Amino acid sequence: MNHKPMKILAVGASGRFGGLVVPELVRRGAAVRALIHDRTKEDQVRRHGAAETVVGDLTDRTSLDAALNGVDGVFYLAPAFLPHEADVGVAVVEAARAAGVRRFVFSSVIHPILSALGNHAGKAPVEEALLTSGMEYVFLHPTVFFQNFTPAWPRIVQEGVLAEPWSAESRFSRVDYRDVAEAAAIAFTEDRLLYGSYECCAEGWHDRHEVAAMIGGVLGRSIRAETVDPKRAAAGAGPGAPALERMFAWYDQRGLMGNALTLRAVLGREPRTLRHFFEELAAGEVAA
Repeated sequence: MNHKPMKILAVGASGRFGGLVVPELVRRGAAVRALIHDRTKEDQVRRHGAAETVVGDLTDRTSLDAALNGVDGVFYLAPAFLPHEADVGVAVVEAARAAGVRRFVFSSVIHPILSALGNHAGKAPVEEALLTSGMEYVFLHPTVFFQNFTPAWPRIVQEGVLAEPWSAESRFSRVDYRDVAEAAAIAFTEDRLLYGSYECCAEGWHDRHEVAAMIGGVLGRSIRAETVDPKRAAAGAGPGAPALERMFAWYDQRGLMGNALTLRAVLGREPRTLRHFFEELAAGEVAA
């Protein structure tokens, strides 16, 4: 039996979310080559366990080919609101196929067929490209990340307000991206997830009032649920502002819901809970 570790190219390895995948892969014995856009992030990804780093650009086929040379698998998570996301992702799949990559794990999104949301619909063509590529594939469909609360945490604590740019009554499934990272590592180091699509959600469908009460329970004081103007919230996104506004409008009317059953089966345990994530934030165990 060949015990040579699988070599994985981790795209987005220096990011807030893709960076969580690297230590999970290493923990399961994979050798990780980190694709980074900024050379100053090299030490960071090496501290997370990457054996190699390569500087490249997803839109530059030459640098992408160099990054893919000699790897067995690719973990792909597109940057948020990437311009021409579908075209870039399809090109990454084609480059991986041409490089002889065996297994491709795509961190996609819950409900990628939602044509009203560009950040969802842009992932469907990438999945189609993988389905016809001849490579082994696994699709992970995570919902809204717990970690999206992290940047706002100091302000929530200081002001006692949880504010978002959609209705406080909209309900959401959410997930800790550390659980998605673990699922990705399982997808590379075991065969049981091959050729599947896996919805990644923690338990519960909470609205903002319930989330604020949850935070209040952790902090031991009242937290108010408020709604901010969606146009103002999207204004800082530059060219991505229209897509953000469409997403906020969808969330305002419909929320975003899935089911925890699949992730529970993939992990073989209960997914992390939102309350526990807030407890970690309050204890300083997760950097805010």
